[in-house]
Amino acid sequence: MKLSQLSAKPLLVKIELMDEEIQKEFGEAIEFYTWDRQPMDVFMKLASIDNTNAGTIIDIIKTLILDEEGNPILTTETMLPTNVLMKAISKVTDMLGK
Repeated sequence: MKLSQLSAKPLLVKIELMDEEIQKEFGEAIEFYTWDRQPMDVFMKLASIDNTNAGTIIDIIKTLILDEEGNPILTTETMLPTNVLMKAISKVTDMLGK
């Protein structure tokens, strides 16, 4: 297979958060979207993150947690509940690792 055959435009993929805690608190799955492939600069930023720069982490996460139109859900004016945000971050990073 040629490497060029793997090259494609990113597609939005739906991700669902559903576990016992989410079910109990919200009564249904929570869905959001992310791109199925990320630009190299995002991977490089993720690889270079350390615990001393939380601002960088949030800036990267803002580009990964999207609505159905591909727009960031997290903005300077909006934020998710911490428990949901942590689950969303975990889900996206798991997906990126595959």
